[in-house]
Amino acid sequence: MSQTKSNFHGTANPAVSDPEDAVLIARRMAALGPSYRLFYDEPLHPVRAEGIWITDKDGRRYLDVYNNVPSVGHCHPRVVDALSKQAAVLNTHTRYLHENVVEFSERLLATMPDSLNRTIFTCTGSEANDLALRIAHFHTGGTGIVVTDLAYHGGTLAVAEMSPSLGLGVGKNVRTVAPPDTYRTGEGDAAAEFGARVAAAFDDLRASGITPSALIFDTIFSSDGVFAPPPGILKSAVEAAHKAGAVFIADEVQPGFGRTGECFWGFQNHDLIPDIVTMGKPMGDGHPMAGLALSAELADGFGKVSRYFNTFGGNPVSAAVGLAVLNVIRDEALQENARITGKYLRDGLRDLASAHKVVGDVRGAGLFIGLEMVRDRETKTPATEETAWLVNELRRRGVLISRAGPHGNVLKIRPPLPFRPEHADHFTEVMEQTLTALAQRF
Repeated sequence: MSQTKSNFHGTANPAVSDPEDAVLIARRMAALGPSYRLFYDEPLHPVRAEGIWITDKDGRRYLDVYNNVPSVGHCHPRVVDALSKQAAVLNTHTRYLHENVVEFSERLLATMPDSLNRTIFTCTGSEANDLALRIAHFHTGGTGIVVTDLAYHGGTLAVAEMSPSLGLGVGKNVRTVAPPDTYRTGEGDAAAEFGARVAAAFDDLRASGITPSALIFDTIFSSDGVFAPPPGILKSAVEAAHKAGAVFIADEVQPGFGRTGECFWGFQNHDLIPDIVTMGKPMGDGHPMAGLALSAELADGFGKVSRYFNTFGGNPVSAAVGLAVLNVIRDEALQENARITGKYLRDGLRDLASAHKVVGDVRGAGLFIGLEMVRDRETKTPATEETAWLVNELRRRGVLISRAGPHGNVLKIRPPLPFRPEHADHFTEVMEQTLTALAQRF
């Protein structure tokens, strides 16, 4: 695979003042090695969390505006209760009958378009995307894949080769296309241009003797820089994939489960019906679970000749957790909260942008927001160094955040879904202070 740029901005050699943490970091490096990166110049050492707050070993609380895995809040009591009760009774696998597993599948499918009427459960999003590729390859007879320039779809061998954000380039059967970045190009002909790029990528695969198999992207383009293109812009790309004989896989690991506010799934914001939907992370509020939703045609055709079994995927404990997450999203109106609070937060951040020219663009949907930082609003020169400083300074001021995009200049905001307007106010207040300090430093 050819080398490319990575957007995984972990710290390889952190500097710490706490002697206990320094010893732990040394032990960690010796036991885990350099591929395990830490966030922040001075790494965080949390010991507990609740809701949208994380507490470190010294008792300091941090506002979490980054972690989408605990989607309904860190250590939600209803999720913890469901997990512990089922774990205390039985946990086996899906080759035995269990009510939880079937009910969870039915509840999950009820959130999907009618044509997606089968589920397959895994433990991680990487496994889900790996299995989606297997099914796509089986169905199409091809192996050619199209992804966006800085996509991340997981860490297995197959999906790492279609995850250019890992910094390893892509496999010979993979082509990359630029995402629909309407901040830099304008809306104009964005739909036609994105579709044309996808069509050209599939044409290039065919010209290389590679039969098309799949187009895969997440509809918030989270690793590419958090883009929320207006409805309609993505349809031409999916049409191009189908015309090439490929299937469309919607990777909903990050935009799914109500995070984008208007809809339960990101693809629904764009009036798309995927052939396969993959999901993970937020599905279990921190418990490792993931899976696929797909049509009976794809699932049954594959299942008749190629078995799939995952020892832990969809086990009774995981199903109990998944049901609890769905219940909490419904009962606490978290999708609606994502819509209302997300708009409130974006409005507050746009107010900040009017006073701080380093904020070039505020974009997103629901509680998934990107702030693109630039050195010059006319040239839109990425403010990479400034954004790295912001991430670390916000951590020092008690706010946890990270960054994305090819230049690492987009603040990635995706807090747990119970994030309320009062938390948004706290965040924007700290952002105001930090942006003022940034202006004095750079």
